[in-house]
Amino acid sequence: MVEYLTKYPKTVSFVDVVCGSLKGIVSVKKDSSVEQLHIVVKKNANELFKMFSAEGFTKIKFEHKQPSQIGHGLSLKLKKPWEMHVRLVKLKKELVAIHAEVEISRDYIQHLFGQRTPIVYEIENMLKKYQIEYKVWDNKIKKYVQTVFDNYKIKLATPNIPVFAWKPMLFVISTVGLMYLWKYLDTVF
Repeated sequence: MVEYLTKYPKTVSFVDVVCGSLKGIVSVKKDSSVEQLHIVVKKNANELFKMFSAEGFTKIKFEHKQPSQIGHGLSLKLKKPWEMHVRLVKLKKELVAIHAEVEISRDYIQHLFGQRTPIVYEIENMLKKYQIEYKVWDNKIKKYVQTVFDNYKIKLATPNIPVFAWKPMLFVISTVGLMYLWKYLDTVF
């Protein structure tokens, strides 16, 4: 298993109508994750779903939906144990925000409490590949990012304890439970 390395915008400038350009720093939250930046596109959500599907993303069946989320989230398996999770969120006037993060795959129990981090550059590369115009929005400052001067270097470490796939565990627990039930019923009747 491998750690996941990525970059994320740190020092950026914003377009400001009054002042021209403002410089700011993308903040780090208390849980040591970075503030979520939003990739905003003027595209139909169905076209974006097709693009992500062509890139190998699949629909997520069980998830916590965000307010204004369009349809199901999508995930792409990366090197074990990581996956990329993408949500599309409806904004105003045909604008769609893309929220993306890397996390431990939902195939493993550690997904519930493991590390995760928002990502931008991985999604930008896909949008460039499909020639889709986009802007990066900072919701805290309520402005679009104009320029990125430097980046955070983010390393998601592989969990200390080995990741446990929950589906095989469910099968084993069910089988053992049925065996005990059968033994119990055999002694009662």
